[in-house]
Amino acid sequence: MTAELKKEIALEIAHVLFIDIVGYSKLSINDQHAAVEELNRIVRATEQFQKAEVAERLIK
Repeated sequence: MTAELKKEIALEIAHVLFIDIVGYSKLSINDQHAAVEELNRIVRATEQFQKAEVAERLIK
């Protein structure tokens, strides 16, 4: 690989957040929706999420 081509390549590390809601499938549809909304609210309230959002580093 040429030196010029190496300069154009930018490597990045990505992280994936995977969370399981125990008993989710046993909840009513309304409770499932509420559980997902609450989980999203909790994640979005974290300092790490807010910093990443401001820096436009989130893939949605």
